[in-house]
Amino acid sequence: MIPADALLGLPESDFSALLAEWDQAFCVQNSYDQSRQTVQRVLGLGQSVRRLEQMSVSMAADVEAFRASPPVPPAAEEGPILVLTADGKGVPMRRQAEQDPPAVRGRRAKGEKANQKRMACVGGAYTIDPFVRTAEDVVDEVLRDARRADRPEPRHKQLRAELTRPIDGVEVNGKELIFGGLAEEVEVRNPKGDKPVVCVMDGERALWKNLTRLVAGVVCILDVFHVLERLWQAAHCFHVEGSDQAQAFVTDRLLRLLRGEVGYVIGGLRQMATKQKVKGSRARQLSAVIGYLEGNRRLMRYDAYLAAGYPIGSGVAEGACRHLVKDRMELTGMHWRVPGAQAMLDLRAVYINGDWDGFQQHRIAQERRQLYPYRSRMLRMRKKVAWRKASYALVSWTPQRGSAAASSPSRVVNSRLPLIYTLEKKAMQEVPAWPSELRYTGVLFL
Repeated sequence: MIPADALLGLPESDFSALLAEWDQAFCVQNSYDQSRQTVQRVLGLGQSVRRLEQMSVSMAADVEAFRASPPVPPAAEEGPILVLTADGKGVPMRRQAEQDPPAVRGRRAKGEKANQKRMACVGGAYTIDPFVRTAEDVVDEVLRDARRADRPEPRHKQLRAELTRPIDGVEVNGKELIFGGLAEEVEVRNPKGDKPVVCVMDGERALWKNLTRLVAGVVCILDVFHVLERLWQAAHCFHVEGSDQAQAFVTDRLLRLLRGEVGYVIGGLRQMATKQKVKGSRARQLSAVIGYLEGNRRLMRYDAYLAAGYPIGSGVAEGACRHLVKDRMELTGMHWRVPGAQAMLDLRAVYINGDWDGFQQHRIAQERRQLYPYRSRMLRMRKKVAWRKASYALVSWTPQRGSAAASSPSRVVNSRLPLIYTLEKKAMQEVPAWPSELRYTGVLFL
């Protein structure tokens, strides 16, 4: 360990901690190349895109340790309901010659994509105040855009995104990582178990399977907006798209579902299919809708959810998929490899959650502890030596005529004058007030 490096707290990399923070604060919002140009314009410092990518991966390695000891939100700022949510969003990946099939040349067939995507599982946790509504209130909101002004806002929202990737040589599913993190959020933010824990998601089986396996005692709610999409599909099996009849069909069925009449809606759709002799593609589409409602029936007790003031829409997860993943990972021409994509998702989540400053302080302190385990002792020793030298400083002075010091110079000449030497500011600050009759010409450290 070099003493000067330890006293200055120099990082292991060639770039200062402040420059790394500025670089990545730009990178989590814009492309690496655009961030590089911005820093060069501001500081006149040229950096390569590859260096910024490597810096991102290096910095993101500290995110997991930062999440292991999260700050607990103040109880006075938390809501009485803890809400969990999750969804999936694809990230465009680079082709790997040894694993992926050769790229398709010429015109792509129906259903073929220009690039392959790897699904990132996005999860979120927040608290919120109860919001009691009626079925008619919800219909006005989702179909007529009549949003109530007194709707509560989420509090202390925490988001993260995880890709399926190898960890310590073992392939770990991103959904398992997300729900493991949500389980930790429940332990931290609901340690006594006195808050109801609600989870709002779509009907993907893998999401609900991981939730029930990793998080216990959760009220499970099917996102009403996904149900609404299925109702529109059913309506188009009987009515023309965009017609008033289709609108009335959806409004009536949505009201019934929100009143807890799920069985009546399913039975009514089956009767309509039989009476109107729906065939072909419409029959298959309607059958898929009925199967979706039947399979998720236990998650659709909307009458009880609304009476308790629980949220029934996963707008937070949908917004996170767009804001956390799409707005950065799917910029024009972007393709990622797994390590770089996960590093960017980790850093962007920290930035969006409002924890950027705390994370930077954490990683700098952690790196200093690893590189310079004796740094704090060296700082104490240096301050102690500086104090001893300062306390025996000789002060050259000239007493004013007629003062008490002029008649008794020995009173001041050999007095100990305690001074504090501040290492960081490289400045001296006196502790007592100097006698008014002294005029100083300098301080000499022995």
